[in-house]
Amino acid sequence: MESSIYTLWLRDMKRFIRSELRVATEFIRPLLWLGIIGVGLSSAITEMKGLSINFISFMTPGILAMSLLFQGMFTGIAILWDKRFGFMKEILVAPISRVSAMVGKMMGGATIGIIQGIIIMIFATFLGVPFPGITGLVQALILMLLISFSFVSIGISFASQMDDPETFPAVINFFIMPLFFLSGAMFPIRTAPNWLQTLAHFNPLAYGVDGLRTVILGAWEPYFPIWMTWGVLIGFSTTLILIGSYLFNHMEM
Repeated sequence: MESSIYTLWLRDMKRFIRSELRVATEFIRPLLWLGIIGVGLSSAITEMKGLSINFISFMTPGILAMSLLFQGMFTGIAILWDKRFGFMKEILVAPISRVSAMVGKMMGGATIGIIQGIIIMIFATFLGVPFPGITGLVQALILMLLISFSFVSIGISFASQMDDPETFPAVINFFIMPLFFLSGAMFPIRTAPNWLQTLAHFNPLAYGVDGLRTVILGAWEPYFPIWMTWGVLIGFSTTLILIGSYLFNHMEM
C-alpha cells in the first residue's frame, strides 16, 4: 500500500476511534435495528418459498447493507470538514497524487463499514441467525466491500462538489432513504407490487441485499440471479470509484 494512502487511512481510523460518541452511535444503531425491530417482528415472516425463516434472519442482510450505505455516504462529510479547516488544502498541495488521497479516504470509510458489518454478523448469531460458513463468510465480506466502495465513492463525489458540511446530510438523506426502502431490506422484493419490483431493478443496493441474503442464509432463493448480482455490484462499484476519482481530482478549494 502506498505510504500516502496508508497515512490518510490511518488518520481517518484514529479520528474515528478517538470520537467515542461517534463509535458508540455507529455501532449501536444497527444493533438496535436488528435487536428491537428484528426481535419484535420475528413472527411476522415464518415461511417464504417453502423456507422456514424468522424475521431476524431475513432482516440481518438488510441491516448489513443499510450500515454500509449510511457509513459510505456519510464518509464525505469528513472531507467537507477537512475543507473548512484547511486540512484538505494541505493534502492537495502535498507531493501526492489526488487519486492516492481519494483512495486513502475511501479505504478509511470502507474499513469502518466492514468492521460494522462483522460486528452485526457476530451479534446476529446470538439471535439465532445461521452462520454462513467459511465460503459464505468470504463471499459476504467481498459483497460488503463492493457495496461499501460504491457508496463511499458516492459520498466522496458529493463532498468534492460541495462546501457546506451542514447541507451535506440533508442532500445525502434525500438519496439514502429511497435507496434503502427500495432495496428489499425490510420486505421481500418478489412480494412487492410490479412497479416497485421494476424500481428495485435500478437500485444497486437491492442487488447487494439480495446477494448478502443468498450467501448468508445459504438456501435462500435469490430474487436476482447470483451472476447478475456480482456483475452489477462489480460494474457499479468500478464506475463509482472512477467517477469519484475524477471529481476528487478536479475538486476546487
